[in-house]
Amino acid sequence: MTVSAFLVQLLNGLAGASSLFLVAAGLSLIFGVTRIVNFAHGSFYMLGVYLAVTLTGQLGAGLGFWPALLLAALAVGAIGALIEVLVLRRIYRAPELFQLLATFALVLVIKDAALWFWGAEDLLGPRAPGLGGAIEILGRRFPTYDLLLIVVGPAVLGVTTLLLTRTRWGTLVRAATQDREMVGALGVDQARLFTGVFALGALLAGLGGALQVPREPASLNLDLLTIGDAFVVVVVGGMGSIPGAYVAALLIAEIKAICVGIGTVHVGDIDFSFSKLTLVVEFLVMAVVLVVRPWGLMGRAQAPSRNAGAAEAPLRAGGRGTLVAGLVLLALLLLLPVWASGMPYAGVLAIDLLTAALFAASLHFIMGPAGMHSFGHAAYFGLGAYAAALLVTKLQLPMELSLFVAPLAAAAGALLFGWFSVRLSGVYLAMLTLAFAQIVWSVTFQWDDVTGGSNGLTGVWPAPWLAGNGAYYLLVLVVVAAAAWALRRVLFSPFGYAMRAGRDSPLRADAIGIDVKRVQWVAFVVAGLFAGLAGALYAFSKGSISPDSMGVGKSVDGLVMVLLGGVQTLAGPWVGAVTFTWLQDAMARNTEYWRALLGGVILLLVLAFPMGIAGWVRMRYERWGLR
Repeated sequence: MTVSAFLVQLLNGLAGASSLFLVAAGLSLIFGVTRIVNFAHGSFYMLGVYLAVTLTGQLGAGLGFWPALLLAALAVGAIGALIEVLVLRRIYRAPELFQLLATFALVLVIKDAALWFWGAEDLLGPRAPGLGGAIEILGRRFPTYDLLLIVVGPAVLGVTTLLLTRTRWGTLVRAATQDREMVGALGVDQARLFTGVFALGALLAGLGGALQVPREPASLNLDLLTIGDAFVVVVVGGMGSIPGAYVAALLIAEIKAICVGIGTVHVGDIDFSFSKLTLVVEFLVMAVVLVVRPWGLMGRAQAPSRNAGAAEAPLRAGGRGTLVAGLVLLALLLLLPVWASGMPYAGVLAIDLLTAALFAASLHFIMGPAGMHSFGHAAYFGLGAYAAALLVTKLQLPMELSLFVAPLAAAAGALLFGWFSVRLSGVYLAMLTLAFAQIVWSVTFQWDDVTGGSNGLTGVWPAPWLAGNGAYYLLVLVVVAAAAWALRRVLFSPFGYAMRAGRDSPLRADAIGIDVKRVQWVAFVVAGLFAGLAGALYAFSKGSISPDSMGVGKSVDGLVMVLLGGVQTLAGPWVGAVTFTWLQDAMARNTEYWRALLGGVILLLVLAFPMGIAGWVRMRYERWGLR
């Protein structure tokens, strides 16, 4: 790469850093004060792009261009304030993960609202007036508009710094970042403060999106594409640190730009494409930073919230009534092939429900009893699925043996990634699991010779003796029932009690001789093993597997299932998985706007059952003196 090409790539990195910083700064500001990990922040960016395209069309691409961008950002800020008042204000005292579930529901609602208003086609915006050309730098042309973006990032950093350090409102915001309960005790109206912070964070995201109108089209996929990068920048920079967000955005954008500039390197007979690293380089950076500096480059440990939600309820084994209900349910499921013989789709849906339930139960194993939150649990589901597919298609092993070996591959991945992950806690642990999952996804997506790349692997069918009359469904039912029994046995064994002791009081657990980190590490491996088993069952049921099975969306689905059912009950993940999967299937088959409908249902459930569906049922039974 020549000097001129290297310089141009550095400038490209600066322009990209400014855009990324605007989104990450708003996300960091919101988390610092409200402690909400706002999954809908990428939706605000998407709305900024769409509104800017619409307003530039209404006001004109000439003198109306710049006012249109500003109005789009202000409109997104107003939408953010409205969402905070109507939805988020009602769940501030709920457990933090339920707040994440509510913001995920908002993603679904906003996406379908954009689909209804703007349609499914991408929308192109106009060029910026006077900045549509390019300048020559050392013989290479560089877009003039990108020079403006290079300036915007530091300018917004300076303005937000002045706002937070030189105004009374900024002083209150910084105080709330350190101890928001104490700010409330001093008489500050926390409701107004939170609304203002959320509106400002949404405005910054909307501005970041509006400024991208001359560079990229408005698309319905921008929300999830943006939120992943924004999370990485915030975590690498340090949660709640605005300067840290800019430094992290600069670091990541420059590394990605340099990778693009290097292109493909030839070493002997091996070709290595640095350009493909752009799919995963930010997650590699995040993984390295979190392992070396757990609080980010410029962050520090967050003060614990005194109102983080209800105290953890102890897990309790069900009584005789629960046992009878479980046996009756198992008997009904065993009879499904008989009474649903005329409905072939019923068996397919039942297998999907069972595999989803096992996946959710494996995630609950570390989320509830162990207290470790994972944003990348789909990695082990995908490892199990791909291991089963590769063993059958490449090594020609029998399906029965592959089903036994595949979960071990997922457990091996959990053994490696868990060793690093359990050294962190809270959001940082969750984000490190996301980084590892994205690294695995990237390798799978690009390793065409082995994994089939983006096309995945096909021809992954069960053995002939499982071909008809619901035989494979019965196998899945037996395996999932055995896995549920095994997980329950582990949870009520001495190891399970050690897990909960490490979750509730690590210092006391350590004082009585429990190696908390080792227990958490083993729990991580066990969860990965059963997630891999669910993945292998899923692969054989579909006959194929693709990288989507280990993408961010699959991990988010698992989180939603666990939270929807309830983290504090054993039945929670099973109830949540069945509810979510059935709702998703039923709504997707009956309406084009199924995401909005599903998101609305999730919001209602979060507001009505803050402990989850199974948690609410258990509370009612205890109140009535039943078990």
